[in-house]
Amino acid sequence: MNDQWDHTYDVVVVGSGAAGMAAALTARLRGLTALVLEKTDVYGGSTALSGGAIWVPDNFHLDAAGLGDTPEKARAYLDATVGDRVPAERKDAYVAHGPRMVKEFHDRTDVRFVYTPGYSDYYPERLGGYPQGRSIEPQVFDFRKLGPEQRAAMRRAGLPTYGLTITSKDFRQLNMVGRTWSGRRTALKVGAQAVKARLSGREMLSLGEALVARMRHSLDALGADLWLSAPLTGLVEEDGRVTGVRITRDGRELTVRARGGVVLASGGFSHDQRLREKYLPAPTSSEWSSAADGQTGDALEPATALGAATDLMDRVWGAPSVVPPDGKPFFLVADRGIPGMVIVDSAGKRYANEAAPYHEFVDAMYAHDGPEATTVPSWLILDSTSKARYIFMGLFPGQAFPRPWLESGFVKKAATVEELAAGIGIAPARLRATVDRFNGFARTGRDEDFHRGDSVYDRYYGDPTLPNPNLAPLDKGPYYAIPVHPGDIGTKGGLVTDATARVLREDGTPIDGLYACGNVSSAVMGETYPGPGATIGPAMTFGWLAAGHIARTRSAGAR
Repeated sequence: MNDQWDHTYDVVVVGSGAAGMAAALTARLRGLTALVLEKTDVYGGSTALSGGAIWVPDNFHLDAAGLGDTPEKARAYLDATVGDRVPAERKDAYVAHGPRMVKEFHDRTDVRFVYTPGYSDYYPERLGGYPQGRSIEPQVFDFRKLGPEQRAAMRRAGLPTYGLTITSKDFRQLNMVGRTWSGRRTALKVGAQAVKARLSGREMLSLGEALVARMRHSLDALGADLWLSAPLTGLVEEDGRVTGVRITRDGRELTVRARGGVVLASGGFSHDQRLREKYLPAPTSSEWSSAADGQTGDALEPATALGAATDLMDRVWGAPSVVPPDGKPFFLVADRGIPGMVIVDSAGKRYANEAAPYHEFVDAMYAHDGPEATTVPSWLILDSTSKARYIFMGLFPGQAFPRPWLESGFVKKAATVEELAAGIGIAPARLRATVDRFNGFARTGRDEDFHRGDSVYDRYYGDPTLPNPNLAPLDKGPYYAIPVHPGDIGTKGGLVTDATARVLREDGTPIDGLYACGNVSSAVMGETYPGPGATIGPAMTFGWLAAGHIARTRSAGAR
């Protein structure tokens, strides 16, 4: 028995993203003491950098919107997307308990969401899929509700919103500000809200920042502790049970006892190049990742040393990305849905539906990469009409590319398609033929090669004024080319867990006292990505389940 504990809590959580904070919130709601440990000097993890949406079927927000979702439809959709890559009991647990998590947090904390109408499931045509979407996003939050110290310590996304508070629902409309009246009305609304907030002294947060701030505010209200700059250095095991953690804090080695259990929620290994090269498809680079820094798989080694099993280690939450001269990856989400744009390989040929769900596009990049024609990087080709009409890489319609982007060669520019091709090492005739073929599809409204625009999902970020919202000819110079890499928003392989988030050994038995959720665990979504928020939704749900299981176990032990 370790009698040299420096601190003692019922639940010790490693990681301060949505997964970890959900576990700590639930622990406090169950009457347990809770400590959240964060490796870096800011809290929020990759959640703070994200859109903040969660994909949780059959939650009460969807009921209020009249969607008519049911557990049976949700389960059918997971079967049609995830398949049998993940045990049935984990999928069942997610479908059954995700809605309960959303409702309890809504009723008992400041963690609140709103429905995002029309943001389709990623495969709406499959059995159980919803074209209307199941995604809910955080309500905007006044940052002033957090104290000065908490505000200074929160990870910030640094999105190019120019002082505007933009929700995902707003962004879809703003992207069409030069094309639709709804886009113009949304621009006026968002501008008016910004003026009102400035006059009242409020600082309104949206997206992932709003979710993290809401969770931090709730943790404070419920009395959970959060330590920054406190990296995990090891797990303490006694008689086959994990009883605590070893950490470094303020230059000291400390041991923290976890009477109920340790919940690992420390994210994946996106920023460990060694692990990337060991497990992920090649080529791979941490420089392409939009995951929060500090995600280097720290919890994997101590857990596997105790016999923990791992799975899906070769998979990421794929995110086609461009890397500007400042080195900060930009994740292409809506940018791949706009018309007047194609993505080609090094031979100048299209190889996939550019508007496909982002993880699917990254899979296509690797599947088509080869010695004859490389797709890593690929080239995004854009004409001046689309540059003038739509938001692209955070730039408003018609806003010029920053001069450093052009001067460094990151963005290639040319008067003609042929000149552009020569500038990026593609045979001019080959790129010309690709553009001409695509332009023919654009004029007929039907992409006969890759069916871009056929899916409701494709059309979400498209231009509703066009017959096919995702297709328009590239026929006006100057033309631009930008290299695209197979980035990620996190790795999805990690520790194998059961339906209550207990970490399992290779033989399927649980490691007593050890739990995992979020990207440190093997994803319940398997090799796919069913809808917007299918990362954070499970992260929060299994954090909720982990703390709930700890509370029930301690209660049973007390009796």
